[in-house]
Amino acid sequence: VTPEARGIIPLESFRLPRRLKRTIRREAFSATLNHDFEAVINGCSSRPQTWINPVIARSYVRLHEHGFAHSIESWKDGELAGGLYGVCLGGAFFGESMFSRQASGSTVALLHLVDHLRASGATLLDIQFLTAHLERFGAISVSLERFAEQLKQAVKIETSFATHSFCGETSRALQRISQISYRG
Repeated sequence: VTPEARGIIPLESFRLPRRLKRTIRREAFSATLNHDFEAVINGCSSRPQTWINPVIARSYVRLHEHGFAHSIESWKDGELAGGLYGVCLGGAFFGESMFSRQASGSTVALLHLVDHLRASGATLLDIQFLTAHLERFGAISVSLERFAEQLKQAVKIETSFATHSFCGETSRALQRISQISYRG
């Protein structure tokens, strides 16, 4: 599927609404990278309406086994609170799906994704479709021409997404994201 316009979250202008920041600070969330990819796929596909069928899920698991697909899991009180997964090619991350089992579970995963993308040198976070939910975080719609140009540049970048040290401390990720002068 190729939409007429593409949804992206510009990494440099990602933001969390104040109320969500307060909630995340108050709750005891942590996050992991690639800790339980299959649990994230299962969480994303367990909705009443989903495009993720068993064949697609197995395909993404294979991509994960080959180092292309990645998950970020958010945890609260030792329980999986939410997560997201996508595919990383060079400096581009293609967000595929996210889910929450607890309030703010997917938001914590998204916060950690953006923090990790910035730290590892990535430049493009593709979300495919712009939604009101993702607009709250700074998501925008770009023309296919602009997206193609950004993608062309991003895939040339050698990032350290899979090997860069992942910070699972939500308070540190929140602090780094909130810093206006952040440059990676």
